[in-house]
Amino acid sequence: MKIKGVNIWTVVVPTIPGRVHSPEWVPETGWDQVPKHLIRIDTDSGLSGIGETGRGVPIEEVRQGAARLLGRDPERQTPQQLLADRTDGVEDWLEVGVGPAYHAFEMALFDLIGRARGVPVHTLVGGAVRDRVKADYWMGHQTPEDGKRSVERALRLGFKGVKIKCRIEEPMFARLQAMREVAGPEFKVTVDPNERFHTAAQTIELAAQLETLGNVEVFEDPIPKSDLEGYCQIHEAIRLPVAMHLGDGAGIIRAVKAGVVDCLNLGGDLFGFMRNAAVAAAAGLRCWHGSGNDLGIMDTCYVHAASVAPNCTMASDFVGSWTREDDLITEPICFVDGYVPTPMAPGLGCELDMAALPRYTKAFEVVG
Repeated sequence: MKIKGVNIWTVVVPTIPGRVHSPEWVPETGWDQVPKHLIRIDTDSGLSGIGETGRGVPIEEVRQGAARLLGRDPERQTPQQLLADRTDGVEDWLEVGVGPAYHAFEMALFDLIGRARGVPVHTLVGGAVRDRVKADYWMGHQTPEDGKRSVERALRLGFKGVKIKCRIEEPMFARLQAMREVAGPEFKVTVDPNERFHTAAQTIELAAQLETLGNVEVFEDPIPKSDLEGYCQIHEAIRLPVAMHLGDGAGIIRAVKAGVVDCLNLGGDLFGFMRNAAVAAAAGLRCWHGSGNDLGIMDTCYVHAASVAPNCTMASDFVGSWTREDDLITEPICFVDGYVPTPMAPGLGCELDMAALPRYTKAFEVVG
């Protein structure tokens, strides 16, 4: 089996109006207009594998990655070093998970190999340790009234918690109080300001107010991650769990050595996430899988990764299917009582929606 070509669709999928932010707080989402690239690796056997880039990956990187794969036998590749440059003949054990648009090609290769062998992707990377993965609802910057309506929708869909984007200037107590009025204290809220609580003092003061409501799950990235002294102050002063959103082992080790986190939001490509989760597990920390408000292919890949990591027991972020107009896969990810069933079909277990694709495609090309 040889790779004969790579199809590349450059897509822009807008968010559903009102689904992410309240317009009086954030008039335009913005990031939903940043292109993504969907790829399909085709082989001379008739089998294919699909993948998805993160937002804003340059098309030149996708072309370069595709060109490196042409003519290769996908089953004779080392996926962690799929796109590594070996022209200098030097073996570098750190050269894993690198290369142009690596994440997209990694998931497409695993999708292809899984289909060829008749097994799901999680089987190829260690095997799922759970048959369902916990997941929460998600919302952006919303007024208390809009947040209440979002929680009502989350409850109808069976979710048990929500992650919210926020900032210190928003009426945080009123936001969480409105959610509590709808769902009770057992419906937990992950508070994620993306470092926009600014200082330890402001974070500590806000935490004291929100703690009385009883519905906070965790404070994620309350202040800049570079301010370890501030994190130490927060960790010592509040009783709520504190998390950081991290994407590499060095960052995890730094946070653990400082003693400032109780759990972690982890990112990374398929292998990268599992390496990060293993570092967190060695420190005795639970984690969840983060996201970038992605489309269906990437969200499905996240589910596979989260099913493999034993310490990924917190609610993960698989949110694109209800924030964007379309996830561009034929069958949307299924959410049942706050969980996503672990995919069991060969490969990723999802198919590119060729009928919906033309509506959102800004450019198309084939390498090979």
